Amino acid sequence: MIMATLTEKAEWKKLQQHYDGEAKTFHMRKLFQDDSNRFNKFSKTLSTPEGDLLVDFSKNIITEDTLSALFNLARACDVEEMRNKMFAGEKINITENRAVLHVALRNRSNKPILVDGNDVMGDVNAVLAQMRSFTKDVRSGTWKGYSGEVITDIVNIGIGGSDLGPLMVTEALKPFVDGPKAHFVSNIDGTHMAETLKKLKPESTLFIVASKTFTTVETITNAKSARSWLLKAAKSDDAVAKHFVALSTNKDKVSEFGIDAS
Repeated sequence: MIMATLTEKAEWKKLQQHYDGEAKTFHMRKLFQDDSNRFNKFSKTLSTPEGDLLVDFSKNIITEDTLSALFNLARACDVEEMRNKMFAGEKINITENRAVLHVALRNRSNKPILVDGNDVMGDVNAVLAQMRSFTKDVRSGTWKGYSGEVITDIVNIGIGGSDLGPLMVTEALKPFVDGPKAHFVSNIDGTHMAETLKKLKPESTLFIVASKTFTTVETITNAKSARSWLLKAAKSDDAVAKHFVALSTNKDKVSEFGIDAS
């Protein structure tokens, strides 16, 4: 098993020894007291076109020895090699025999990223432009619901990474919100959706259904509940396309649901 292989590595055992020998007794306050330069030592400012980003590891219960042991374990597990393969567009997703292209979404330089000899950046930039256009329409009030009202609330329906990531970012940026209110529904228990909908108006609510395959049971069950809630007020199936959008690669299923797949 992979886990057994990991824990049998010498680097893992060194890390375990480090923890057992001293790290388990570390206290954050004392780490700062003992090293006045700790913040500078364990933080880095990254410059981006949107502004500086502070990466601060000083508030983690680690020392230089901890970090060194972790890096040694990562190298022993070929993390650097896999990272380089990911950036090169190689098919490191062995389950689906696919490239892992998160990096293409963040490739602001537009440097070509090749998969099977084809640069994927054209498709990526087209989708990003589509997303920018859509969000501008919603935030500006150009996108309207079936009754002509602007969108005041957005409900993200998804599970796992389709819920946790967007929820984390939304919570982190909450102090800067100046657009529609965001809500998240992930639990297949109907109470989660029901309690969320109690606070909303069908005329001004937009649902985002996040499912790559558009077959995820929990997500589609919740999406159908939301659609029924909308149609009870709208009385017309045409309203679905004004109040639902999808994050999916399954255009046929998306269209069957009533969402505009274009």
